[in-house]
Amino acid sequence: MSRLEMIDGSNWEEFVRSGRAVLMLAKTGCPACAAFTEELSSALEADPGRWPGVRFGKMILDKGGLASFKRASPWLGEVKDLPYTVIFVGGERAKSFAGGGVERLDGRLQSLSVETV
Repeated sequence: MSRLEMIDGSNWEEFVRSGRAVLMLAKTGCPACAAFTEELSSALEADPGRWPGVRFGKMILDKGGLASFKRASPWLGEVKDLPYTVIFVGGERAKSFAGGGVERLDGRLQSLSVETV
């Protein structure tokens, strides 16, 4: 089973409130989104113990059924570039960044670990 979960209108609330959660926002047909999906999936598969206690999800923004997520996320209107990665801690948006990159993600997750100690 892949650690990269598909997140939609039916499961986003439980996902973001699950402790530490990384949500990649993407759109269908976005080459950069597909590349980051592949990079992240490969990293998670290559080292299953990397980032213990963190859930990873991908939400396709141009799929239907996301009205509740969009209403609950006013910051979404500021997102211009995809993929866009959001790290939630305890249901709250803690960090976010445009673009992909496992190394960038790793740096942000490490900084959160230091901040929450």
